[in-house]
Amino acid sequence: MEHSSRIDIKTLLNHAKTASVIADINREAIERRAFAPKKCQVFSEGFTVLEDQPQYRFSQDREAEKVLADIIDNHVQKIVPGTPEHSTEQERYFKRRNIGIVFSGGPAPGGHNVISGIFDAAKKANPASRVYGFILGPAGILERSYVEITESLVDAYRNMGGFNMIKTGRTKIDLKKKMDLSRATCKALELDALVIVGGDDSNTNAAFLAQELKVDGIQVIGVPKTIDGDIRVSTEDGDVLCSTSFGFHTAARAFAQNISNLCTDASSDIKYWHVCKVMGRVASHLALETALQTHANLTLIGEDLADYVDQERLKAAQERGEIDYTAYGMTLRHLSRLICETIVKRAASGKNYGVMIIPEGVLEFINEIQIFIIKLSTIIAEFNNVHDLDFHASFPNLDARLDYLRRLSRGISDRAASPIWNLRDDELFNDLPAFFQEGLLVERDTHGNFQFSQVKTEKILMDMAMDYLEILREKGIYKVGINRRSYESLMAMDGLDAEGFGRAIFKNYDQDGYLLVKETIISLKTLTQTVMNAGLIDDEKDLPGSVVDLFKKSVPKFSIQTHFYGYDGRGSDPTKFDCNYTYNLGLTAFSLIANGATGQMAVIKNLEHKFCKWEPLGIPISSLMHLEERKGKLALVIEKSIVDVESNAFRVVKALREKWLAAEPGDDCYRRPGPVRFTGSSEEDRPITLMLNSIH
Repeated sequence: MEHSSRIDIKTLLNHAKTASVIADINREAIERRAFAPKKCQVFSEGFTVLEDQPQYRFSQDREAEKVLADIIDNHVQKIVPGTPEHSTEQERYFKRRNIGIVFSGGPAPGGHNVISGIFDAAKKANPASRVYGFILGPAGILERSYVEITESLVDAYRNMGGFNMIKTGRTKIDLKKKMDLSRATCKALELDALVIVGGDDSNTNAAFLAQELKVDGIQVIGVPKTIDGDIRVSTEDGDVLCSTSFGFHTAARAFAQNISNLCTDASSDIKYWHVCKVMGRVASHLALETALQTHANLTLIGEDLADYVDQERLKAAQERGEIDYTAYGMTLRHLSRLICETIVKRAASGKNYGVMIIPEGVLEFINEIQIFIIKLSTIIAEFNNVHDLDFHASFPNLDARLDYLRRLSRGISDRAASPIWNLRDDELFNDLPAFFQEGLLVERDTHGNFQFSQVKTEKILMDMAMDYLEILREKGIYKVGINRRSYESLMAMDGLDAEGFGRAIFKNYDQDGYLLVKETIISLKTLTQTVMNAGLIDDEKDLPGSVVDLFKKSVPKFSIQTHFYGYDGRGSDPTKFDCNYTYNLGLTAFSLIANGATGQMAVIKNLEHKFCKWEPLGIPISSLMHLEERKGKLALVIEKSIVDVESNAFRVVKALREKWLAAEPGDDCYRRPGPVRFTGSSEEDRPITLMLNSIH
């Protein structure tokens, strides 16, 4: 196009087609907003009531009985249809009320539908009811920063990802002053109820608020949220009342689509190992689900590593008449060896590429690293408590922190503190790379937890693996297999004796599969000598170029690309499963409020089954709490649920490891999960882990 004929920028920007194609809200978003999630049958009735379910039993913590005395006797409550006999409950259900909602912790897809469910149910019960959203998480409660949620605001965010409507934050309401401020805010807004949408720590907070505000007649309800999927509730008798938190399915699917694309890339370009770290600070649920979604060649599951026993070391010790206690549990060194074993196996079949999945918190299941984390967390907590200072502010760089540890190991610092760091710890810690030392000494989060997302786990493991692969390459063990047909074709083109050269060069020439160069052939010099000894050439100048090329193809070049999947998944638009799940969680939360419940967590039972079997419940949060060390002190918290290595889902992954490794000639077994959608008959209706675990 001639320069003089260009449309001017003002006209271009004002053109109807430009406005249509670059609009903030596209057709997909409009369709998402209009999507109507399904409702459990009970929510289509006139009103609901609560039915106690005393058959569901929990072992209660004694400390919880003391500090949560007003809500400790709560039962599991099932939401059932109201009848004409429930006239008192009916009157209470339809009364006008004010409800506050707050997001707490990291975002998870589906949060907006929790608000939508509460809003729709509250307005349907009584159009005069009002719903308020606190801005930027619990800090909004303390600072009295809120917005009234209206129909237009809700409609703008239905089925959309993120927590954009009211934002989120990580402030804890853990002190009396904060409790008093929360009470003042709730009273100022004349709130009848407060709904806290969050993870294990946030729901713990909900229990303490429920206890504190019960005397004021203000109800508090929790809603389970975390993409990590580590809020799973089972009774003492093994009944599963909540099989996963909302956002887990969406995040896993978002990760899986990206990892699936890398599987396609790896098997197309055949030169990279893609190393994918996925979120999951403590539990490996996301890694397990993405493995099932993608069939990646190698997936590490932290909970599996924790039970590892090195049988070879154990046997060697027994032969010496000893017990090698270090054979129990995985070490960093051995884990890197297992990774190398996988890489070498695939390379032998001509596949010097692949995809591996590493859970973010895998290091917590490595013996020596777990010990370091526990010791360093205790040291940091003790320093903060003894000196009333912040450890990381007092020692702002790595050198200062290492110097403090060094002095601590020699007993010349903080004599009053427990002698937890000794000279042996100092010696082992100094052997770690500086970036890893920095990672282990990183500032703990607001709950006192170690921040695995700040540690380059994949770099630690792959650096160790690459060092060992170099040793295996020098020993002639790490080789790339040569396709037999390609070899024979190349030899025929050059008029060479394929069988003669094959028997001289390859260690498995008489076997099927890819050809492997003998371990003794590690250079062109050793190759030449081998061929000369076989009488195939007279001197090194006669070494055929095709043979040289074949040898070079057998020498592996190990290249990796690292990826971290976390924030992208938690910011994804929700799947149809999460759209339906979260909307019904909102309806459940309102039913609990409308029937006078407090200190309960809104859940949906039977998520692992078809939608028609979903069962809305309220679970007593106090029954889920136990004492756990946080910031060097024992505190009541909700226990995180980790991967059960006896579950169907894990057993399936374990049984298919060799198949998905695909360390043999032929295609890989990669699976294409497809993009996240919210409509369509091909969209899966629940996580694969849940479907597998529902099989009995």
